[in-house]
Amino acid sequence: MKTRIQKWGNSLALRIPKSFATEIHLEQGALVDMSLHDGRLIVEPLHPSSVILEDLLKDVTAENLHSEVDTGPVVGREVW
Repeated sequence: MKTRIQKWGNSLALRIPKSFATEIHLEQGALVDMSLHDGRLIVEPLHPSSVILEDLLKDVTAENLHSEVDTGPVVGREVW
């Protein structure tokens, strides 16, 4: 399939056709791994088991850590 690269802010964007996304179980907001191999762009879905908590937290520091947010009293089955 041929497609066109488009400008998105200061970056370039590639649209993924719905039929492709459905076949590989991609949804909006899904994490993907993007790499270059022999001059080719490779985009592969990252399934939840592929995400490692340590990788997600490696850039968290005391300077960029958000404080706790009070969202009010518990509602429904939110009680632990």
